Amino acid sequence: MSHPLEHEDHFFAPRCILVNGPVIVGAGPSGLAVAAGLKKQGVPFIVLERANCIASLWQNRTYDRLKLHLPKQFCQLPYFPFPRKFPEYPSKYQFINYLQSYADHFDISPRFNESVQCATYDDACGLWRVRTSSVRGGEVEYICRWLVVATGENADKVVPEFEGLKDEFGGNVIHACDYKSGEDFRGKRVLVVGCGNSGMEVSLDLCHHNAAPSMVVRSSLHVLPREILGKSTFELAVSMMKWLPIGLVDKIMLVTAKMVLGNIEKYGLKRPQMGPLQLKNIEGKTPVLDIGALKKIRAGKIKIVPGIKRFTRGRVELVNGENLEIDSVILATGYCSNVPSWLKENEFFSKEGFPRAPFPNGWKGKAGIYAVGFTRKGLSGASLDATRVAQDIGKIWKEETSHKKQSVAVACPRKCKSHF
Repeated sequence: MSHPLEHEDHFFAPRCILVNGPVIVGAGPSGLAVAAGLKKQGVPFIVLERANCIASLWQNRTYDRLKLHLPKQFCQLPYFPFPRKFPEYPSKYQFINYLQSYADHFDISPRFNESVQCATYDDACGLWRVRTSSVRGGEVEYICRWLVVATGENADKVVPEFEGLKDEFGGNVIHACDYKSGEDFRGKRVLVVGCGNSGMEVSLDLCHHNAAPSMVVRSSLHVLPREILGKSTFELAVSMMKWLPIGLVDKIMLVTAKMVLGNIEKYGLKRPQMGPLQLKNIEGKTPVLDIGALKKIRAGKIKIVPGIKRFTRGRVELVNGENLEIDSVILATGYCSNVPSWLKENEFFSKEGFPRAPFPNGWKGKAGIYAVGFTRKGLSGASLDATRVAQDIGKIWKEETSHKKQSVAVACPRKCKSHF
């Protein structure tokens, strides 16, 4: 196993560190999974994380009642199963504890509070240059043979603009990433903008705290029961897809969902023309797995409303002309990739921040760049890509270092520390 060896040099700014292995950007589940795979092969690496902890999305930007939407066997990371005592759908806090145990088990120590500002490929020396800034104001440039982009699909929140929301409405406005509990909204009239899993669960949580949520549903969506006859809907779909074409599985799922949930269109929830699995594969839109929100919708506890036209003082005008008095707005409007803001490359990644090649071929690009956590297939997709990436880098690293005795010859224009 290689160990870091650094030599202090105060004459160059930003500080330069040469890494004899990959730099992994992101210490969420994807980055941790890649690091674990590399650790098992004895490949040195550095993990860079802009936050002060691992899995910052889970720790800092999720609501208290959150649980994994899928059974735990579909959410565990490579080489390290969930504890048997965990329930089928672990809570947010149980999942965070699992991830911390995962990092401890594989001795993964990310460099926290280092935000990547720019990553470019240097054709002259055939290496990547990754420049970071820290909360302390210092800058570091890491030079590496491989770059693993593991910041994922949900790095930054999406905040749409609505007429009057900022300058006229006057009430409390937050994104769902800042929502923790409905306790602060008790007795309030709350407009929840967005009807995905987050929007549904936030609306349900608001009901449990005696708030009055109205949920904006602008477009069609699939709502499926989380379980059918005591079995995970997702698990049933995965099993059927081993034997049946995806279109037929979609039809079976929709017929079953209608039998279990009834006709949801009469409540303003229209289904798309394309089936839920096909829609997920083609457009990346995840179906809602109902855990109780539909019951509240049927009872009138959650009001379904159409799109927003504008906000005025304490009110919202909808596209159908209806006006609602509201106290607060929660934007359950999702997240996006932040890769285009720092990765100076446009061949492997699209302008939306996703690999151009569709799953399962989007994990490896040219010149030593890799992507993990962009499959739109959740933690199971991220784990699959992480295993591929770690094995690919490990194979190349072992071949190269066996000839170079674990040293890297670099035509570097300035002196660097070494991380071997």
